[in-house]
Formats: sequence, C-alpha cells, structure tokens
Amino acid sequence: MNVKILLRIASGLLIFHLIAHTLGHSGWKRAEEPLKQEIINKMIGHKFPFMGAERSMGDYYEGYGYASTVALAFMAVVLWLISGAINTNKELSYRILLSLSLALLFWGGIEALYFFPFAASITLLACLLTLISAVQLRGNK
Repeated sequence: MNVKILLRIASGLLIFHLIAHTLGHSGWKRAEEPLKQEIINKMIGHKFPFMGAERSMGDYYEGYGYASTVALAFMAVVLWLISGAINTNKELSYRILLSLSLALLFWGGIEALYFFPFAASITLLACLLTLISAVQLRGNK
C-alpha cells in the first residue's frame, strides 16, 4: 500500500484514539460504583505540597490524561505532515517514522500493561502502519 495512505490511516487511528481517550477521561471523576467514587473522592480531596505547588493525586491523574491527549494529537499531526512531505526528504522522514514507531510501540505496551486492550490495539496498529511506512520508504530510496 502507498506510504502516504498508510501514514494517513495511522494518523486517523491516533485522532480516533485521542477523541475516545479525551471523552473517556473527561468523566473520570464520576463513578456509578460507590467504592470507586469513594476512592476518586480521596484522590481529589487532599492536596500535597510538591515542587512549589499544592496538588492532589487526582490532579496528577487528570494532568497525565490531558498530557496524553496533547501527545496523541502531536503524533497524529506529525504522521499527517510526513505523509505530505515524504518526497521532500526521505532520509529525515524515515528517521522520524522509525522513532515514532518505537514511541508508539512503548506507548501501546504501557497501555496494555496499565490500561486496557482496546486502547493498546489502536496504538499498536498505528505503530505497525508507521513501521511498515518506514520500511517501504527505506526500500524506495
């Protein structure tokens, strides 16, 4: 398959992932199960001093969630930009795609270990498409 198409599909997967992640994460403070809500209340209820700021464990959790949204958006944009510029500098495109493949591999692994299979499968599929694109780009030198 065409490298440009593969990269745009990978970018689209990451955009889907970021939308689903953001929607899912935005409601994390509300739970149906009483025990889960009690734990959430404890996470957001007490703030601790850290590096000149007062933050709760919930603040850290929420911040990491939003940071993940930004990172997913950035990776999606990079894939889209490279898909339109692969003929400009193939060597640089190859290196970026290889690096991004590795980052997506680790990201997907972390999702598999700490989150859930659906999120991991989307990221790992984007990783695979990005890696295939890099290999095809390298072969078209």
